[in-house]
Amino acid sequence: MTVYVALLHSIILGAGRRVVMSDLRATAERVGFRSPRTLVATGNLIFDADAGSVAEVERALETAFVADFGKQVDIIARTAADWIALAGGNPFADASDADAANIVVRVMRTPLDNSVLKDLERRGGGGEKIRIVDGDVWIHFPGKPSESKLLSALTTKRLGPGTFRNWNTVRGLADMIEA
Repeated sequence: MTVYVALLHSIILGAGRRVVMSDLRATAERVGFRSPRTLVATGNLIFDADAGSVAEVERALETAFVADFGKQVDIIARTAADWIALAGGNPFADASDADAANIVVRVMRTPLDNSVLKDLERRGGGGEKIRIVDGDVWIHFPGKPSESKLLSALTTKRLGPGTFRNWNTVRGLADMIEA
């Protein structure tokens, strides 16, 4: 058995409709995943499954999500070991806890290489610190991430499927795995 983390790219189904985490857990159980649990109401799911590839887990969840919720969303999965490594690779871990909401990682389905770094740095220009660690993009924003010009360069269209999580969420998921 393997423990997985799955991250939904969006939990917005349409005007005024969001995915309820109990419904997301029920979808995971319907697919055959065991002990699904969620962290906050933003599409963070941890569950146990028989060994399979991350791609198989993503496909199963994405297919079930369409069936249950009527909308396609990208779901990015990692094994628990890979998630712990992601959390341990935070290049800004020495920042204060007060900055945790301003440190984000874009967890990528297909790892990025360092060739995109110069373009991202050029598009930001607001003092963001950007690093690529094991194919994921880590950013330490000097202020609110939502106010950065860099966001327009971090889209699925430009970089491929991925989803953002702040440092508090990354740590929270790691803590749930290790509990």
